[in-house]
Amino acid sequence: MDIKKIAIVGAGEMGHGIAEVFSLAGFPVSLIDIKPDVLKAALSNISDSLDKLSKKGIITAQHAKDSLKRITTYTDVTTGAKDADVVVEAVPENIDLKVKIFKQLAQVTRNDTVLCSNTSNIRITDIAKDIKNPERVVGTHFFNPPVLMKLVEIVRGEKTSDAVFNDILGLIKNLGKTPIGVNKDTAGFIVNRINAPEMLFFGLLIDKKVAKPEEVDSFIRSQGLPMGPYELFDFVGVDVVNSSLLYYAKEISPDFGKAKVYSDLVKNNLLGKKTGKGFYDWGAGRPKIIDSAKPTDKVALLDIFALEINEAVKLIEAGIASPDDIETAVKLGMNRPFGPISVAKNLANGDVKDKLDALAKQFDCKIFEPADSIKQGKMREAVESRLSAKKTVPNAAVQPTKPAEFKNVTIQKPGGKVAILSLNRPRLNLINDEVLEELDRAIMALWSDAEVNVVVVRGEGGVLSAGADLSTYFANDLQFVEFSKKGQKTFAKFSEIPKITIAAIEGYALGGGFELALACDIRISTSAAVLGFPEITHGLLPAWGGSQRISKLAGVSVGSRLVLTGERITGKEAFDLRIVSKLFDADFASGALSYAKEIASTVAPIAVALSKVLINKGFETPLEAGLEVESSAFGLLFNTDDLKEGLSSFLQKRKPEFKGK
Repeated sequence: MDIKKIAIVGAGEMGHGIAEVFSLAGFPVSLIDIKPDVLKAALSNISDSLDKLSKKGIITAQHAKDSLKRITTYTDVTTGAKDADVVVEAVPENIDLKVKIFKQLAQVTRNDTVLCSNTSNIRITDIAKDIKNPERVVGTHFFNPPVLMKLVEIVRGEKTSDAVFNDILGLIKNLGKTPIGVNKDTAGFIVNRINAPEMLFFGLLIDKKVAKPEEVDSFIRSQGLPMGPYELFDFVGVDVVNSSLLYYAKEISPDFGKAKVYSDLVKNNLLGKKTGKGFYDWGAGRPKIIDSAKPTDKVALLDIFALEINEAVKLIEAGIASPDDIETAVKLGMNRPFGPISVAKNLANGDVKDKLDALAKQFDCKIFEPADSIKQGKMREAVESRLSAKKTVPNAAVQPTKPAEFKNVTIQKPGGKVAILSLNRPRLNLINDEVLEELDRAIMALWSDAEVNVVVVRGEGGVLSAGADLSTYFANDLQFVEFSKKGQKTFAKFSEIPKITIAAIEGYALGGGFELALACDIRISTSAAVLGFPEITHGLLPAWGGSQRISKLAGVSVGSRLVLTGERITGKEAFDLRIVSKLFDADFASGALSYAKEIASTVAPIAVALSKVLINKGFETPLEAGLEVESSAFGLLFNTDDLKEGLSSFLQKRKPEFKGK
């Protein structure tokens, strides 16, 4: 679809933000609202926002000026939307109002104009119910503020065509956003649906006098989160929370209507910050009572995590979204370092099930009961995309969903008996549990590959790796220990593989990234690369072998300096300290590959494998024992074809052609 012009209906907080996003991307935008004063305020807000982006250096002053010029305001839908290729409705969350506007849009736009709703909860199918051609209606749920938030949920109505769905996915991606497809129409979509049971839970806590708002918020803040639930409810508006739960009560389960505290506050016009009072008094600008409150011991993080995981599993079971999409959506939509999928992978099915059963009984809520997969002990299968996928065709055969082999690493074979193993987890190639698993599988895939003599380990984006992903969730200290052991075992394979491994260091090699490089046989680097162990400055220590390897490689003095201070050094300094073997500054990638190919073409594979054992185990044995093993290894080479080829080529003054035999 050729999309040239955009129209936005509704110039409020979300509407003018969405208009700014499209104008920044170069689209002419018609911004429509029936109130001239709202349009005036919208243009002023857009201008201020563009000015801030310009001053921060995110865009140029000219880009800001041109973007504002691309926005034209209208008070009439017919005039503003008639020539649009895509219309985005961004009016208040009122289904009757939205249905009315879509009915009008269907009459004044071309039949091929795509009609989008920025609804955050309402089913797209219901919004499109009075339109003759509902296949052109799709949900585009932007998150506030649209200019800064990356996530946009793209929601498929029951009659949305594949072409429209895919066109809008592409359009949103071209805006620089992260579109997440919601494959089936459901109230709340992904992020708000995940949040729905929590909103109910926190309401019931107050109804049943389990804890006070400030006690719960104080507890949540003590866990490292910037804002507690009740403070957040006041911030977004208690009326918004109440309206959402009432809609879920109608569309999903009557249980969502059980929390009375929200409706009581709304009846008394205590809507939160916008009215000055809600759960808290906002007269001083913020609710200071939270700071002095004692954290409650009546609520646990597992309460919240269990509810999120449960709802995520329900979405997976229903085919609404994949585990990866759910994780991404929650992380981006809620500005969190991890989502329910990664948490579920670190919890036992039985613990989650028991917690959900207890919550369902305590609050008499069926929607807190475990999802079918959790009841059956299949939570991990669900969050790892290993559940059988039910087709929409009746009585169709069940087909398993198979995850991609690698998501965070790639293996390339450019020839010359070289393999390039690349980390590809934008933007700093941070290493988490999933990356470790893929690195393990990748190195094992290369282990017996007769076509590979040398493995080059590098990172996409000009960075080897900035270290471990510190946002990883751990349920207990045992999991923390196992994470350390997993990294140690994975990285050890880079030393043990019977191939030469070369760490190509550019950009950053910090923490776990540095440890990965140290586990390789040879390290090459750019002079300007940055290496180091920042762990101690975060209250941690190198736990993937770094504290041991650096001292053995560069001595106790250098090891102590780097590990105990968190100091960062350049590639040139690492070369001077003999941590790095070679420096390549001119065309690093080409230089690294040429170096690897040169080595691969001249070394005998069996001799390499035996020599690596001698070198790596030599640290652990007395000299006499090491020399004895060295002699035995030397003897093993006597009858190899590679030895005969090596001696023949030397005498014949030609390049050897080793076969690894």
